[in-house]
Amino acid sequence: MSEDRAAIHAIWAQARDRAGRPVIGLDGGMPWHLPGDLARFQSLTHGAAVIMGRHTWESLPDRFRPLPDRFNIVVTSHEAPHGAASASSLPAALELAEAEDPGTDVWVMGGARLFAESLFVADTIEVTMIDLEVEGDTFAPVLSPTTWEVVAESGTQTDGDGPSYRFVTYHRRA
Repeated sequence: MSEDRAAIHAIWAQARDRAGRPVIGLDGGMPWHLPGDLARFQSLTHGAAVIMGRHTWESLPDRFRPLPDRFNIVVTSHEAPHGAASASSLPAALELAEAEDPGTDVWVMGGARLFAESLFVADTIEVTMIDLEVEGDTFAPVLSPTTWEVVAESGTQTDGDGPSYRFVTYHRRA
């Protein structure tokens, strides 16, 4: 990470489909509900800027839009949704976040296109790996071990009788 800019992170939860692809969504939502994952997301992104695409914004329940205690930026070619700023691209969103609060961490939180673009600029990626096979129509990018290294991994967790999962932190290799 450069010393003259805020840290850039990406964060997502993924399961696998029958073919082994990393599923992050189905029909505009997540095909699971993991309170522990949501709590971790809230903790990590609290007080930061969050960047998302329009479909991710629209997938959030109305009562959570905008996400509280975060600077919400929606990448869209449409006008800014109520309660959020808008940007035309990921680079423009990063500039907007820096202008709004210099030095504040930035979290890319979806969707798939922004995740793929974030691989070129992110310093850290936080992934919740869910032990679940599901159908999906939206997929996470595959992280190359030549670019990304695992620096932390939690033990296996569960929320009641839901699927098991673990948190994995990746840092960009120097």
